[in-house]
Amino acid sequence: MNNQKITPCLWVEKDAKAVAEYYLSIFKDGKLKDYRLFENMPNADGSGNDGSFATAVMELAGVEFSILAAGPMFKFNEAISLVINCKDQDEVDYYWEALTSNGEEGPCGWCKDKYGLSWQVVPVEYFELIHSSDPTVREKAIMNTFKQKKLILSELK
Repeated sequence: MNNQKITPCLWVEKDAKAVAEYYLSIFKDGKLKDYRLFENMPNADGSGNDGSFATAVMELAGVEFSILAAGPMFKFNEAISLVINCKDQDEVDYYWEALTSNGEEGPCGWCKDKYGLSWQVVPVEYFELIHSSDPTVREKAIMNTFKQKKLILSELK
């Protein structure tokens, strides 16, 4: 049983299991916890489709996510993003490459994966730099952030 109080639910168009497997291929410490296909359910929206949908539950980096594959009505946007706190530049590079493959790069460490979900791939040392008591360190890190897509820690220092 999950003791997590809040579980993010990701609405995708189709194939909840394939979506879960995609994220599990990137986050190696994850696992698929459940998958269900609901076919020919009563259609409450009157759209005429067969009412089929699928759900999956996956765990990534200790966080449980629910996936609902129920049609094209809703799309991801930048109003919500998931932050990956990376231990070093190698980890930043790994997640950046994995998520932008068939996705897209954005500014300041933001990117979208192939499903359009927004991510912030950030080295944890970045937060030390932008919260530094030294205003010169803070300003340099922030100004250099604006010049980058993938964050390059050595250029932020």
